[in-house]
Amino acid sequence: MGISEGRNSKPGTPPIASKKRRTYRRSLDAAMLCHSRRVNAANLPRRQFLHLAAGTAVLPGASRIARAQTYPTKPVRLVVGFAAGGSADIIARLIGQSLSERLTQQFVIENRPGAGTNIATETVVRAVPDGYTLLLINAANAINATLYDKLNFNFVRDIAPVASITREPLFMVTNPSVPANTVPELIAFAMANPGKLSMASAGNGSISHIAGGLFKAMTGVNMIHVPYRGGAPATTDLLGGQVQVFFATFPVASEYIKAGKLRAIAVTTAMRSEALPDIPTVGEFVPGYEASAWYGVGAPRNTPTELVDKLNKEINVGLADRKTKTRLAELGFTALAGSPSAFAKLIAEDTEKWANVIKFAGIKPG
Repeated sequence: MGISEGRNSKPGTPPIASKKRRTYRRSLDAAMLCHSRRVNAANLPRRQFLHLAAGTAVLPGASRIARAQTYPTKPVRLVVGFAAGGSADIIARLIGQSLSERLTQQFVIENRPGAGTNIATETVVRAVPDGYTLLLINAANAINATLYDKLNFNFVRDIAPVASITREPLFMVTNPSVPANTVPELIAFAMANPGKLSMASAGNGSISHIAGGLFKAMTGVNMIHVPYRGGAPATTDLLGGQVQVFFATFPVASEYIKAGKLRAIAVTTAMRSEALPDIPTVGEFVPGYEASAWYGVGAPRNTPTELVDKLNKEINVGLADRKTKTRLAELGFTALAGSPSAFAKLIAEDTEKWANVIKFAGIKPG
């Protein structure tokens, strides 16, 4: 009898070959089992990863909401580009106090005058966009975008509009010696006496200068521009007769208008002023004319939207307060509540409008 074969071996199959086949089969089964375990192990973490990723996607939104709910947790700086005591400072302190009361954190007014508000603006542009450094925006920012050739920032790009606060009319006032009681009479006198009238301003590129420049461009009158270092000295010389015309803010000129020491012949806004409703608008005689100072709040670019929205809401609520509205009316201002996008539109429109006036008149910074 020959050599015995394995029980499952086919006749004629060498025993060694059969043993190798069984070893290969066991190795293959083991490999398949390991692969199966690896697939299952891979699938489970992936499901967990997808679940966690979904949760992570929700977390930033939840975090932003929580941040807005708790904001502010420390004092907030409101930077103003003018010295204390003027219209800008008054508006900043009024809205700062309102926000402090509503948000239970102090809003600190930081006056940083100089370079036509550019120092204050750059301070805020360079600040961390976390809602704790804000800028009191005003018409000067729209003017400066064209007035200054080289700035270290782009205002429209680098400042996020938060909320408009108020609109401030300018009053076209004259020394009583000027033989004109209305805008048409002033235009007629200026046309008949070219270069005889001097027009004061609060400085080169100031809103009073630009408003006067727009009037000259739209009427063709020739008035000699005399820039001063602020509205107060301009008013002093207007009272003394050294200059004859001035586009003045209400706080600067109101007491002299009411006392009859200066003659207000028109207001520059599209609507008449509630403070002096009997004075007509320039636009009633010069169709399309409108010029005004305005104020609002801005923040560094990339300030979280939820913080911008919260500030906007609280500012608008404050503007609706009777006490705030009364105080604004006393100053000759009109509350200008609105959305961040509406404020952005105002800034863009005035930036373009004043750019045209500056280029047409060849206005340069002082």
